[in-house]
Amino acid sequence: MPTFDVPGATLDVEFSDEGGQPVVQLHGLTSSRYRDRVLDLDLGRGLSGTRLLRYDARGHGRSTGRLVPEDYRWSVLAEDLLRLLDAWFPGEQVHGVGPSMGCGTLLHAAVRDPDRFSGLTLLVPPTAWETRAAKAEDYREAADLVEREGMVAFVEAGRLAPTPPATVGVPETVPDVREELLPTLLRGAALTDLPAPDALEALRVPTLVLAWVDDPSHPVSTAERLVELIAGSRLRVAETPDDVAGWPARLMYEVTGVL
Repeated sequence: MPTFDVPGATLDVEFSDEGGQPVVQLHGLTSSRYRDRVLDLDLGRGLSGTRLLRYDARGHGRSTGRLVPEDYRWSVLAEDLLRLLDAWFPGEQVHGVGPSMGCGTLLHAAVRDPDRFSGLTLLVPPTAWETRAAKAEDYREAADLVEREGMVAFVEAGRLAPTPPATVGVPETVPDVREELLPTLLRGAALTDLPAPDALEALRVPTLVLAWVDDPSHPVSTAERLVELIAGSRLRVAETPDDVAGWPARLMYEVTGVL
């Protein structure tokens, strides 16, 4: 796999070239492109006839990263994304897709350079604005837990969290990050938020938001607010695994217009 250097990290990149529309796919916090496949969040598996760029965010998967929490703010990850797009798709508009942290990264990149995006497909948007402060405290407490008791304790605590009904039956996974980096990633997540609402109101990028119910870390309230803010955006809410199974086809339609 190719690698790509950004300030403070080397990103591991995967590129599938079948011609056609350029697409970039991101992943969530503590995940990777490989882990998102296991979690059924790899919507790119349903794409054909596109040029699909996938990569592991700094500090995740096979990418490197520093022990600097500020490196993992979504605004910094957005800078990494825009550098990648300049390298792989210079001068082209790209369709961006990603869950949670990937959603935050895409929105920061789109606010900074909206002309780079032909469209956005945002999966399970995370806590934001009013709901972010409590989640940030959760991240800080989780970082302390990992430092005291290790990643095993973090994984065990995660098993106690409620399981959204749309994810029932998904295989259990563990974070795809190095244990020594995990507290830093969590503290970086505590430092960040989605772009300010007034910045999102100025976006004119076609956007589909895909959410699911009963997930406090990815509340439907964030998805609904995004649809209120981004002109012309649309929302689909999943309640079952079958609903989620239809998401790759939705992305295919968003990118190519073909069902």
